[in-house]
Amino acid sequence: MVCSRVTAQIAQNGSRLEAGLQNRRLVSQGRPQSPVARVLNTQKFTHKGYRGIDCARGHALSWQGVAAAVAQQAETGQIQFAKYHGLGNDFVLIDNRHTTEPVLTPEQSERLCDRNFGIGGDGVIFALPPQQPGSDLTMRIYNSDGSEPEMCGNGIRCLARFIADVDGASPGQEYKIDTLAGLIQPVMQEDGQVRVDMGSPILEGAQIPTTLQPNADGNAVIAQTLEVDGHEYTVSCVSMGNPHALVYSVDGAPIKLDAVNLFHVGPLFESHPVFPAKTNTEFVEILSPSHVKMMVWERGAGRTLACGTGACATVVAGVLEGKILRKCRVDLPGGPLFIEWDEKSNKIYMTGPAEFVFAGTL
Repeated sequence: MVCSRVTAQIAQNGSRLEAGLQNRRLVSQGRPQSPVARVLNTQKFTHKGYRGIDCARGHALSWQGVAAAVAQQAETGQIQFAKYHGLGNDFVLIDNRHTTEPVLTPEQSERLCDRNFGIGGDGVIFALPPQQPGSDLTMRIYNSDGSEPEMCGNGIRCLARFIADVDGASPGQEYKIDTLAGLIQPVMQEDGQVRVDMGSPILEGAQIPTTLQPNADGNAVIAQTLEVDGHEYTVSCVSMGNPHALVYSVDGAPIKLDAVNLFHVGPLFESHPVFPAKTNTEFVEILSPSHVKMMVWERGAGRTLACGTGACATVVAGVLEGKILRKCRVDLPGGPLFIEWDEKSNKIYMTGPAEFVFAGTL
């Protein structure tokens, strides 16, 4: 499965990851201790065509200790991975910068995301060579169902943290990352958070895409009525390079998250005929003009603990509906993201964490 050229790159990446984390140790002095990956017993198994998954196990291992184990394991010529999460939205990360195509297929990635028979995750993210002059790398992602979205907000923070760890980057490092949604620019912060320039939202209904009737400037779809399962929802449609349906009210009443049966209504929104490319759906409860709670049903992944592009779209829709401010805290099941929609530049900035979980080889 792995050719000699890939083997050499994997071994190099293992050493780079350890070097990067050594640098992170130095810049982290005085900061809160990084999260620890606690795993059970040394285990190797084969499932549906995989040769196996090895993880350094047996006791609590910090991200520093796991990196050393991965560097040693990489000498076997297996594919190195690291797992990161952004507020519980978790991903398998692979440094794929030696070749322009992902080293795993969508089907392999789907099996890898299986939480019982694989590593488990909401998606597999590949760091590929840049596509445009001046860019640093390219992001590709396969969802847990094998589909490929245009971009992922939590995922790109995890990718930036992963590459910073591998390359030994210091706080302040900025990356220019090509995605299917365009150029995205994350910046590593002194406190360990990642601030991302997410670009400008797309509001024209046909570009999102949705067939709901435009009812606002620029052919936007804002607080339009949509009947789902016998209930009338008000839906605003926003694309952050991927489609989002934002729901602030149902049957004329503000959304209360405790009353939303996400596992029932989420799939009905995702596959509704008015969304020809399917859609991510966010249900939003307002706590104050600068603070909302949101939960999401992601296209291709289902319920997740957080969605970065969804948090950005939540603020855009709330502002356009006249409900919230341009600077807003968005609480997700996994924790908060801080979103700013800059009026002058029309750009959206997202700030939130990206945390290392564990690493191993396939």
